[in-house]
Amino acid sequence: MLELSNIDAGYGAFQALFGVSMSVNAGEAVAVIGANGAGKTTLLRVISGLLPATAGTMTMEGVPLTEIAPHKVISTGIAHVPEGRRLFPRLSVENNLKIGAFIPAARDKFSERLGFVYDLFPRLKERRNQLAGTLSGGEQQMCAIARALMSGPKLILLDEPSMGLAPVIVAQVFDLVRRLSREGYTVLIVEQNVRQVLRIVDRAYLLEVGRLKASGSAQELAASDEIRRAYMGI
Repeated sequence: MLELSNIDAGYGAFQALFGVSMSVNAGEAVAVIGANGAGKTTLLRVISGLLPATAGTMTMEGVPLTEIAPHKVISTGIAHVPEGRRLFPRLSVENNLKIGAFIPAARDKFSERLGFVYDLFPRLKERRNQLAGTLSGGEQQMCAIARALMSGPKLILLDEPSMGLAPVIVAQVFDLVRRLSREGYTVLIVEQNVRQVLRIVDRAYLLEVGRLKASGSAQELAASDEIRRAYMGI
């Protein structure tokens, strides 16, 4: 579904990604793990068109993403849940969800998609008229994921969904990601919580200082002594 080959990217004179090649197959849940500053968020920003790649190729179901305007990437089936959630705090929950359905194909199915996300997140339905900025951290993360689902995506990019949340809420968020995978969504998740994320994905890539250092099944990486010492404190 998603194919990256030798992607370089950065910010001005600072290069953040070096020759990154990876793939995500339809129906998979794939993680990109690594320490803070490894380039994980940059990678998702490149995939969703928020940051241009300076070298390499990238396709979504054969469509060259590097040739598409950033605002049209969502039309290829990619939805990005950014780090920090980035909701519109002074809009209601439901108005935030409406923004997620702005592309024509999603507008035509708005009622159907809204019903789907409210079934998935009953708490959001209860709070649909509440200002998004007054939700708890966990509820805001639900709202951000629900907003992405409103576009009817084929691939969901999740950037550090557990960041800043209490441990009990973190567990709920990871359960939610597992549910999305079971619903048939393809998920690419960036996460520092290595121990937790490797329990819910099929495969993972290890990114260190902008370069891919390892890849394999979640079980293989979870069993790696190097990764256990460096990222799990074991």
